[in-house]
Amino acid sequence: MTDHKDLEAEIHPLKNDDRKSQDSPGNPAPKEPNPKPAAPAGLSRCRTVAFFLSLFAFLLAVFVVSFVIPCPDRLASGTTWSVSYNAAVAYDFLATSDINKDRIQDVLFLYKNSDGGSNVSLACAEEGANGTILWERPAAQNGALVECTGPQPRGGEAPAACILLGRPGPFIAVNLVTGETLWTHPNSFGGNTSILSPLLWVPDVDADGAPDLLVLTREEKQVNGYIYSGSTGQLVGPPGSLGVDGTSGAILHVTRTGAPYVLLPCESSLCGFSVKGLYEKATGRDSLLKTDPLWEDMLNATSHQLRLHSWGAVRYVMTIPGKAGEDLLLVTSEACMLLDGQDLAPRWTLGAAQIHRKPVLGHYKPDTLAVVIENGTGTDRQILLLDLSSGAILWSQALRGLPRDPQPASLPTADHRSAFFFWGLHEPAGANQTDPRAAPHSLYLFHPTLPGVLLELASISAHIVASRVVLLEPGRHAACILLTGPASPDVPGLVSVAKYKVQDLVPSSRVIHLVQGGPDSDQAVRNRFSRLRYRSEA
Repeated sequence: MTDHKDLEAEIHPLKNDDRKSQDSPGNPAPKEPNPKPAAPAGLSRCRTVAFFLSLFAFLLAVFVVSFVIPCPDRLASGTTWSVSYNAAVAYDFLATSDINKDRIQDVLFLYKNSDGGSNVSLACAEEGANGTILWERPAAQNGALVECTGPQPRGGEAPAACILLGRPGPFIAVNLVTGETLWTHPNSFGGNTSILSPLLWVPDVDADGAPDLLVLTREEKQVNGYIYSGSTGQLVGPPGSLGVDGTSGAILHVTRTGAPYVLLPCESSLCGFSVKGLYEKATGRDSLLKTDPLWEDMLNATSHQLRLHSWGAVRYVMTIPGKAGEDLLLVTSEACMLLDGQDLAPRWTLGAAQIHRKPVLGHYKPDTLAVVIENGTGTDRQILLLDLSSGAILWSQALRGLPRDPQPASLPTADHRSAFFFWGLHEPAGANQTDPRAAPHSLYLFHPTLPGVLLELASISAHIVASRVVLLEPGRHAACILLTGPASPDVPGLVSVAKYKVQDLVPSSRVIHLVQGGPDSDQAVRNRFSRLRYRSEA
């Protein structure tokens, strides 16, 4: 049985060790002072009770502050909101940006209100609970090109801006936060000139610390280039002819050596121009930008065409992030192919393709890029998901396309895949085909973890001018933003900007089983999609 000394050692080991060290041989025990009288047992109990009462009061206060007392209202995004204008027309522009720095994306759109005047207006709607208009301002006399990646001057002190170029109209920079005009200049384009989209931000060519803007125009089958200062909007040198007949869809591509080139679909090929050469030709001054010797050798000095294997007329070109740098995805009238971003060697080719719209990137497998293409149109449309590294088909589905359907979209999910959103009309095999003029636009949700299922989230009967599927709050929920309006810009009508929360559309969605004998019931499928979590882009 343990005696009192052993029991004391177990309860107070440090105290026991200290006493042993004092009583060890060679250390004569000092005379102990007169011991203080021990505290009464009742006082110890009182201290214990007081301690636990204090602890309980503290925890109670934390609980009350955290869960009972209401916190100040947070600008949380609501389920659905809409902003409408009567007797108006809408333009194909819809963008999101955190304007008021509340960590919730706000919505930018372009419309023309016939009741209030003849000018096109740029408006910013707060994402919040009801889509309150933060600001709106007249932007142009007619339709406009808009680019809202604001210039970043030296030191980053200038505000982000939207650049608007009217058709016709002035060249305007608008403060993204307040809607106020930063600068405005008359454009110098001729009356028969068409402006090619998009407006391109290029590296700082005039050395003022801000990226500059390249505007491409087309007049009588001739493409011209205008370089504007990103900080002041002033024209940098006179405009120059590129000597080609091109179309919209230009991009900026940076080679492995860091040389920036503008690529433009032209005639039946792809044309290229070094940004350094464009600036030096326009101003007659040297530029610190680079050119790439390999690319200068691949470019025809007269036609500016790149030496590529002929696969028909170029429809789209996209830059693709790669391990060693940017690669290029090229869509022609006959094929889709991935090219090495340095020597333009084909990595893979999907032949016999009829792709009429720009492809969309996403992730079918975790952290592995895939590309969504729409092969064919109308009843012959196939949605294909291709492995971007090999061109292999990961998933395919027939989904009837309707006129003016928005293009597909994707959002990253927490499992490092993507949720894919498709517009169209799913008709079972053997069903009577619906008249496309009367059929509503249906929005479908697909996730790679359920490859045999499509979820029909909503059907929209109104004419859709623009659509975006975005993550409005980091780590919270996905939303579909729709801009609807009259089919013709010459006939005013009801214009509406509406936001729908994807998670709230799932419970009432229609489950479409693409294969027979799926293991999950419809409600189990909806539950799985309701638990889907999204993440912000890296």
